Amino acid sequence: MISELKITIITATYNSIRHLPEVLECISQQTYPNIEHVIIDGGSTDGTVEYIRQSGLPVQLISEPDKGIYDALNKGIRLATGDIIGFLHSDDVFASPQTVENIIRAFSTASPFGGGREGASVLHGDLIFIDQQDSSKIVRYWKSHTYQHGMLQKGWMPPHPTVFMRREVYEKHGLFNINLKCAADYDYILRVFQDKTLGFSYLPEVITKMRIGGVSTRGLKNLANMKKEDYQVLKANNMPFPIWILFAKNISKLPQLIFKKHK
Repeated sequence: MISELKITIITATYNSIRHLPEVLECISQQTYPNIEHVIIDGGSTDGTVEYIRQSGLPVQLISEPDKGIYDALNKGIRLATGDIIGFLHSDDVFASPQTVENIIRAFSTASPFGGGREGASVLHGDLIFIDQQDSSKIVRYWKSHTYQHGMLQKGWMPPHPTVFMRREVYEKHGLFNINLKCAADYDYILRVFQDKTLGFSYLPEVITKMRIGGVSTRGLKNLANMKKEDYQVLKANNMPFPIWILFAKNISKLPQLIFKKHK
């Protein structure tokens, strides 16, 4: 039975009251029953913590100062007891009430979607970026595809909000590098997706709807810092021709802006 697999969803919050009700509702409406929701709050002062506590929902909440979002996610990973671990940021939502069930089903079976195998360790899917004010407006559509070794050298990466991993992956590869402000997720993807002992699976559907304006999409200055960190993590992970990879990675995003249709 797929319900025997437990999944932990980690949400990092800080003054997130604006969109948090939608996040909590999104998880409570999931058709898959065996969900552990861990919320790591950075010491909010806008009513976020009070709202969570008064919601009556079965969440595990910690509220204390942290060293940024990656530190918060690391805390969540340490607390997670699920077989599968994934993230849902405080202004994002899952694409449908069946999203988690579809993720677990893909982990639990020999994937019919290509590129996976029974017992896959890592799964990813598609992502859409939505307008901060109008959630029905699609700004970008990140259509991913099946991963094969060697694609990282061509600038490919999966959309990190859609990446779910078995607990053993984190036990093997450790946590996020909190010294990185923007690119710790890319650093982690480079570490994990170069591991040829792991099985990877692609779920060809939109998993997450992400609001424009997050850490990785906020302002030109932040974009420049992210590209600098991208270069640093490419070097740190011994990737050949890092400047070429960074160029290819940026070019690969152009179709996301052109083809916005949510298929």
